[in-house]
Amino acid sequence: MTKQMLKSFGFLCFILFLMAAILVGCGTTDSGNQQDNAATTETQNDSVAEFPVTIIDDAGREVTIEEEPKSIVSIQASITEISYALGLGDKMVGVSDWCNYPEEALSVDKVGGQDMNAELILTLLPDIVLVTDYHHRNHEGILNQFEEVGMNVIVIGSKSNFDEVYDSIELIGKSTGTSKNAEEIITDMKQRHKELKEKAKAVTDQKKVWVEVSPAPDIFTTGKGTFMHEMLESIEAINAAGDQEGWVMLTEEEIVQLNPDVIITTYHLENLQGEITSRQGWADVSAVKNGQIFDVESDTVIRPGPRLIEGVETLAKQIYPEIFE
Repeated sequence: MTKQMLKSFGFLCFILFLMAAILVGCGTTDSGNQQDNAATTETQNDSVAEFPVTIIDDAGREVTIEEEPKSIVSIQASITEISYALGLGDKMVGVSDWCNYPEEALSVDKVGGQDMNAELILTLLPDIVLVTDYHHRNHEGILNQFEEVGMNVIVIGSKSNFDEVYDSIELIGKSTGTSKNAEEIITDMKQRHKELKEKAKAVTDQKKVWVEVSPAPDIFTTGKGTFMHEMLESIEAINAAGDQEGWVMLTEEEIVQLNPDVIITTYHLENLQGEITSRQGWADVSAVKNGQIFDVESDTVIRPGPRLIEGVETLAKQIYPEIFE
């Protein structure tokens, strides 16, 4: 073996020795650091594992979202509320004309309502567009345009009870990589509702409640198949219009005959008491005689979002203050 070969061989051995030393050094790093690194890697892997994700939206459409969305448009107030509750506020680039909560939504670009501003939405080019079943039925062509340029269109259907709202929260959470937040919101709502139901077991004299969602002359109320009906049942109150289905209009004479113990309105009249007590024939209605007329924030009792639980808590305190205050 020549001197040159020996020299090369010796240099190679030296390099191998250094590499071995470095590897041994890495292997003996502080165990706490190893655990931190492992936890970080696991968290990163969990985040990455969220996507791609395939969901079935409320129109029965299979939608595959390849990457975590960085920009979102919502074209319904309830969907916007859910999105913000999930922590997606910084990703909202467009909301409907009717989105009024939370306050941050007021400063986001308005993209229409039932009639979408398709041109603006195409300009915003969001990763996800959250639409309603109305849009799916009536604006399929526009939604197809959105999909053709790479937007993921997700249809969120109409809701009429708490379980369906939980489904919406879960669906939006899965679509946006916020499933953990969705689970926390749902768990909180269910727990608070359960506590109300438990307290309501103390009710011994059920009160009949008249719900008024629009004032005279066209007085509408909520029957079965509405959030308000479910809320009243859950706190052991009787819906005066419980034999009706959905949203219905009744005459003043029909309402007087129901003789409710409590009247709940959702339309915020400045002189609410005066408006109702001055109605002809209403002076003998139990709720009027006893001053049991209250108003509740309409969005907390008819908008299918996380604030529904606030609505039922408010109703409970108004109807049975001795139990729920």
